[in-house]
Amino acid sequence: MPDTPTAPRSRLRTLARVRVGGLPSAFWVLWSGTLVNRLGAMVSPFLSLYLTQVRNVPLSTVGLILSVLGIGSVISQPLGGFLTDRLGRRAALTGGMLANAGALLLLGHAQTLPAITAAGFAVGVTIDLFRPAAQALVADTVPVADRTRAYGLLLWSVNLGFSAAMVLGGHLASRDFHLLFWVDAAACAVFGLMVWHAVPETRPAVPDHVAGSYRTVLADRVMLAFAAIVVLYATVFQQAFATLPLAMAAHGLDGGAYGVVISVNGAVVILVQPLVGHRLASLDKSQVLAAGFVLAAVGNTLVAAASNAVMYGLAVVVWSVGEVLVFGVTAAIVADLAPPHLRGRYNGLLGMAWGTGFLLAPLAGTRLLVVGAPVLWLTCAGLCLLAALGLVALAPAIRTRRPATAQDPAKSPTA
Repeated sequence: MPDTPTAPRSRLRTLARVRVGGLPSAFWVLWSGTLVNRLGAMVSPFLSLYLTQVRNVPLSTVGLILSVLGIGSVISQPLGGFLTDRLGRRAALTGGMLANAGALLLLGHAQTLPAITAAGFAVGVTIDLFRPAAQALVADTVPVADRTRAYGLLLWSVNLGFSAAMVLGGHLASRDFHLLFWVDAAACAVFGLMVWHAVPETRPAVPDHVAGSYRTVLADRVMLAFAAIVVLYATVFQQAFATLPLAMAAHGLDGGAYGVVISVNGAVVILVQPLVGHRLASLDKSQVLAAGFVLAAVGNTLVAAASNAVMYGLAVVVWSVGEVLVFGVTAAIVADLAPPHLRGRYNGLLGMAWGTGFLLAPLAGTRLLVVGAPVLWLTCAGLCLLAALGLVALAPAIRTRRPATAQDPAKSPTA
């Protein structure tokens, strides 16, 4: 007769091994640092309130400052990708985090409008400098078969940290807005120093005659097409923050209702990712990504018909499941497309695609919303379907670029 008390423990160990086992220690340092960083990410969500309530900046000028920050963020990842390939993963990530910490403190202490604008631009330029290095570190150290799971776990870490940061940030903001800048800066510094002290450099040694540049990346038609597809989805994805609260307000739903509805997004990602993340690796990445785009299209179609918080919440549930699929495989596809010595620049281009979509989102979204909410959300659904069709067409070219496990530098779990 089996020992019944040990059976649940055995099943639990098996469950944990399938979902989080077999990943190298360098990845878990990165995962833990990402969690710390997201726990402290309090400035961006509350920046509009800080500028209006503490610095007495007019609302129209707040929009200008946020646009300047957004322009800086578009530059951030391509610059970070260059530094990742040129200086190495550790130096780019740690340097980027420390630079962002300094920029946050400058912004928190800037008082004149020119100083605030300049500091906002500095925050934008440094906010994502670390990201190409983080993505390259995963590709360098995690075996090909486990990358989708690893990138999904990073998404989980981001959502865990950010969900907690919203609660803590609101509490701190009610006491002293300046605490947000210090906590955010400290979290950045801790993340950077964790990587510097605990993660070995993984940048491959490359002979001078094969060293590439952004010209090499821009000559890669498959990567350019993939980046264009990401711009489409990113423009739609950002509507959840740019125009969804405005659309809900038109139905008499206040900021509190929006806060509850958008919190559903984080809850779904936190619950769903551990359930499906480990299963995605066995599926074709392009098909998974296309399915994520289709779910986003369905979610936006539901928003077009929504008129109360429950209906909006249901739409968010649907597109959040799609988000798990999209973010779980997007970086893994780029890892397949990029030569090891250009992983920083390839991820920099991917980041620029996201940033471009985020910049376009409020510009296009608000104008379509003036025409009518159904026009906006059905257009978003159409863009997601267009992205899915584009991905299906591009899929054969992506599949031919998938490296064989035996040929990939990250072929060992202990690499």
